[in-house]
Amino acid sequence: MGLFGGLALFLWGLDKMSDSLKLVAGSGMKKVLAKLTTNRFSGALAGAIVTAIIQSSSVTTVLVVGFISAQLMTLSQSIGVIMGANIGTTITAQIIAFKITQYALLMIGLGFAMNFLSKKEKIRQYGDMLLGLGLIFFGMHLMSEGAYPLRSYQPFIDTMKQMDNPIYAIILGTLFTGLVQSSSATTGIVIVLASQGFISLEAGIALIFGANIGTCVTAMLAAIGKPREAVRASVVHVIFNVAGVLLWLFFIPQLASFVTQISPQAQELAGMEKLGAETPRQIANAHTIFNVANTLIFIWFTVPLGKLVCWLVPDRAPREEVKAEPKYLDELLLETPQLAMDLVRMELGRLGAAALHMVRNCLPAVLEGTSEDLDKLEQMDNDVDRLHAAIITYLGRLSKENLGASQSEQLHDYLSAANYIESIADLVESNLTDIGRQRIARSIAIGPQTREMLTDFHKVITTNAQLAIRALVEADSERAQKVLDAKQEVNEFVARLEDHITQRLAADEPNRLYTFRLEAEMIDYLKRVFYFSKRIGKLVIEQNTGVAEQQTSTAS
Repeated sequence: MGLFGGLALFLWGLDKMSDSLKLVAGSGMKKVLAKLTTNRFSGALAGAIVTAIIQSSSVTTVLVVGFISAQLMTLSQSIGVIMGANIGTTITAQIIAFKITQYALLMIGLGFAMNFLSKKEKIRQYGDMLLGLGLIFFGMHLMSEGAYPLRSYQPFIDTMKQMDNPIYAIILGTLFTGLVQSSSATTGIVIVLASQGFISLEAGIALIFGANIGTCVTAMLAAIGKPREAVRASVVHVIFNVAGVLLWLFFIPQLASFVTQISPQAQELAGMEKLGAETPRQIANAHTIFNVANTLIFIWFTVPLGKLVCWLVPDRAPREEVKAEPKYLDELLLETPQLAMDLVRMELGRLGAAALHMVRNCLPAVLEGTSEDLDKLEQMDNDVDRLHAAIITYLGRLSKENLGASQSEQLHDYLSAANYIESIADLVESNLTDIGRQRIARSIAIGPQTREMLTDFHKVITTNAQLAIRALVEADSERAQKVLDAKQEVNEFVARLEDHITQRLAADEPNRLYTFRLEAEMIDYLKRVFYFSKRIGKLVIEQNTGVAEQQTSTAS
């Protein structure tokens, strides 16, 4: 009960601390990833930093797979990140190895108080982080106490002795990590066993080696059904980790001897007490040395490694891309809301481009197009509807994640933006095409002067819709403000057009009254397109103002 309950608290604490770190450092993590270049060393540094935040090399590799799927990162960039990710995991081992379990309940109490009593979001997030850290150490303490009686249980002692066989220990570490999909959990249990004197330093190192291989399982599962470059990234992870273990397999005694010399020693203790006091720190140091050394060795071979992986995972035969399918919405990134928000913003750009395509093509089809032209215009809305549904579904799933107040507000803004864009497409598909069909049914011809004025008005509407979409995708307040400033120009255009078609009522032409009604509706629907463009622009300005105020508040 102590072992399993302690493990549950340990994993829960790790998950809670990781979620809080993502919220606190989410924007910083985004900046680190944004600055990735083809430089393998900066990629490795970014991988180490992001993994230290996320507390899982598996999740970092899953993120990389997601970025490659969304075409935000290339395979060559991903190799350095994956190598650096293994260094980031050593932070977890180093934290766990510190024997501060006696302060676990104090951290839990302080973390809870910060979360419960404070009204400031940042303090509550830091409280959650401290609470998670306390749960990690409290879980370690429970596991350690639960394992203590096993010191006199001979079958368990005999099983632990088998760990001295490195092959057996590596296989066991691989299987357990693959099962729980967390190398940090394996590391925690190994350190607990070492602190009770159950396993030797060599056995602990072998188990950690196995954890490094087992952590590849998550990334391999994440790559199933993904683009070839994403699959290659997960294969890089497997090759790098397995090759690193094979490289060190025959040097475990030498590594153990080295970390014994550089780690703190408990000279006043003897026997199992001495082993229990020294081994946890030694295992953590061995874990760090192993991963840093592997990265320093293999980072020089990223090019041949990339070629090997491309040979192992060749390109598939090209197939026609379905344009209506979402390109950026990767479920793997839902665990990191700040990054998932960026992907939503990029997908909104695709949704906006599809709606803009309809807006650009609507007037020629409505004024002088055939029924087939209007049919094509209506079919374009299918792409918009599919992308809109995908974005709304993705945002719905994202809303269930651990979001901060600013992220919740951003999610609401993106939901509104998606609905505004879809409304623009619906105006074209339902209303403007209907005007075109009525024109054809009544054999109505729009006069050349009216057509020219409508064309100029349509250009203004299209230009502002495009500005609004670009402002949304690029978070550009300047472009958004231009849309809002265009209100007077649009109103003046509408006034001139309404004046013109009213004067034309006196013209001696067949269907003059019916033509007037169609022209007036056309003007009104184009004006409503501008209304939704203006709403998008207003969202961008409000969002950027909120971000600026939040940064100022944080700085002060």
